Amino acid sequence: MSDAQGLQDDGVDEALALVNTAPPPALPQPASSERHRAAPERHRATPWPEARARAAQAGRSTPVRTRRTPLDDALGQILAEPLTALTDLPSFDTSAMDGWAVAGPGPWQIRQDSILAGRAAPGPLPDGEAVRIATGARIPADATAVIRSEHARTDEAGRQLYALRDVVTGQDIRPRGQECRSGDHLLPTASLVTPAVLGLAAAAGYDTLLTVPRPTVEVLVLGDELLAEGLPHDGLIRDALGPMIGPWLRSLGAEVTATRRLGDDARALHKAVTTSEADLVVTTGGTASGPVDHVHPTLRKAGAELLVDGVAVRPGHPMLLARLAPGRHLVGLPGNPLAAVSGLLTLAEPLLRTLSGREAPVPYTSAVRDAVHGHPHDTRLVPVVHHGDEAVPLHFNGPAMLRGMAGADGLAVVPPGGARAGQELAVIDLPWTGECFT
Repeated sequence: MSDAQGLQDDGVDEALALVNTAPPPALPQPASSERHRAAPERHRATPWPEARARAAQAGRSTPVRTRRTPLDDALGQILAEPLTALTDLPSFDTSAMDGWAVAGPGPWQIRQDSILAGRAAPGPLPDGEAVRIATGARIPADATAVIRSEHARTDEAGRQLYALRDVVTGQDIRPRGQECRSGDHLLPTASLVTPAVLGLAAAAGYDTLLTVPRPTVEVLVLGDELLAEGLPHDGLIRDALGPMIGPWLRSLGAEVTATRRLGDDARALHKAVTTSEADLVVTTGGTASGPVDHVHPTLRKAGAELLVDGVAVRPGHPMLLARLAPGRHLVGLPGNPLAAVSGLLTLAEPLLRTLSGREAPVPYTSAVRDAVHGHPHDTRLVPVVHHGDEAVPLHFNGPAMLRGMAGADGLAVVPPGGARAGQELAVIDLPWTGECFT
């Protein structure tokens, strides 16, 4: 769907690239015979802005899929075509209030019937008459105004109506087409389907919407040392990534089909990667070069194409992105929790955003209240919380720590060498500070 794809914007990545002293190098365009297919030799770490750009480009290389989605299932998806009114809104003159429809000047003789919503068109209202009317009911022909119930009184016999304040022609009548006319452009392609959009679409006559479905993701948690429950003991630790990664991916607009714990089993990992039907496989741990780090060997065996192999960012240096097959990718996250978050926001977020046709968030900067230590050569991502016009760096921001991240609402992008107090830094909002997808 070219419209949806064309609206995928790289503005945020371009703005975030400004935190480095030099612009990111152009993306390489190797011939097919020169592709790096998970070769054993390791290359230099990809600069952080370039890694994000490659992840976004990987999503664009996959044709955008669309489908007709019932309104009940469309929440959180992206419109693949403009939303155009199929009818006038409202489609006939309606009463905006419970009260009296009146014709001409008062006082008015009261007609003994009433006009309710959902009924056939009522007969004309002769001049000098009034009739009870409900909110949303059709206005009878020749009626000049609606008087709210609390703004009128009847005589003792209930036969004559008197207004308690001046009556203005057209008051409390919603004229046909007040909100839109049939054919009006209501929302553009790539709009997020929110509850309000669902209501507007239904009112405008839609039963289904053409949307870009959420990319499917399967999460593979690696590591024999991980416990699924209970307290750490005997060298075993609790798995913090299994409970976190799936919900985080959902907040990025993905449909998580499964989260599976595989331990450090190379054969199980190869089978899971090569048989998964998900658009994206996300692994946790096993991306370095230790004796039980099986991700690289698995990718070589599967014939995958490495697009990013290590990123010049702290935490999260050993993250990777690979193309498993046309339209299918793998993001390898480091095993340390905060490093895994860095990988999610560096590689998974741009990829999922472009796969689902979402627009890039509007980039912005914020002054950091305190000086922030930096890495000599790499970008650093530091949890921050907004306090007024400043971003306050949080403690407990080591690669294995989540305490700082749990209280954060964003990550400050710290350039190599660090940042002084008051320096403007690019900030990546966490997904739940904006729209969330459930």
